[in-house]
Amino acid sequence: QVQLVESGGGLVQAGGSLRLACAASGRTNARGAMGWFRQAPGKERDFVAAIGLRTSSTTYADSVKGRFTISRDNAGNTVYLQMNSLKPEDTAVYYCAADISFKWVPSYAGEEYDYWGQGTQVTVSS
Repeated sequence: QVQLVESGGGLVQAGGSLRLACAASGRTNARGAMGWFRQAPGKERDFVAAIGLRTSSTTYADSVKGRFTISRDNAGNTVYLQMNSLKPEDTAVYYCAADISFKWVPSYAGEEYDYWGQGTQVTVSS
């Protein structure tokens, strides 16, 4: 089992920045990749970014490329999402997820992820 806890959400004005963190515990050595997803009210869950824990390769959704950066600490137990130039359309609940299988390139598909956090709210005001 892997437990994931997100933090760092909040309210920010458009153009501002936030840094989300996802702390993993439990069988952390069983993880191959970590990802961030988001879900806005009335919409489906969307992929945001992912990072391979053994390759450090990254994948981003087109909507956040150049604005968001995913990173991890050396142990790979905490993954961060630095969000800059935030827009009102970035408003959503952001979820951290863990994929226990190894992939050369981390997946953007939510069904590939095995464990999920409870989510943290990000609200961007215009």
